[in-house]
Amino acid sequence: MENNASVMDEMAAQVSKMWWLWLVLGILWTAVSLIILQFSESSLTVVGVIIGIMLLVTGIQEFVMASLVEGWKWLWMMFGVFFMAGGIVALVYPKNTFAAVADMIGFLFLLVGTFWVIESFAVKPVNELWWLNLIAGILMIVLAFWAAGQFFITRAYTLLVFAGMWALAQGMVDIIRAFQVKKLGKIAVS
Repeated sequence: MENNASVMDEMAAQVSKMWWLWLVLGILWTAVSLIILQFSESSLTVVGVIIGIMLLVTGIQEFVMASLVEGWKWLWMMFGVFFMAGGIVALVYPKNTFAAVADMIGFLFLLVGTFWVIESFAVKPVNELWWLNLIAGILMIVLAFWAAGQFFITRAYTLLVFAGMWALAQGMVDIIRAFQVKKLGKIAVS
């Protein structure tokens, strides 16, 4: 058991050497949020590019899953191709991508909210804070119906605010995580 603890300490020390990566990512996400929240022409492009990158990364993940699973490889590969194609199109036409996502924002919020509500009940036996996810899911569903009933320009601003606040939150979390990881390394060494 003592040997296992020393291996864990060594792994923590190795990971802590990379603390600066979280710091750089946090600063980048914060900068992205500032660009998005300016509500300018560049905001539309940045959101479209982020969507494109997310689709490409998801496509790569699907291909990795295809290489790991035993059956249904063709399904993972097909999703990988669709996500990669969508990512390329999003990167080539980022403003059109933004417009398409803004047009579907109510539906997307409804999907996310429904998933959060279902997830909250699924984790209820093991998570005493399950109700926070339930409340967030209900609020997201309410936001979905509100956004769906708005004119396109309101949906576009809603998407910009949502993307900007998400990027800002991600930036702050990554910056805090950087210093937590750095501290973890100091604890593992001592």
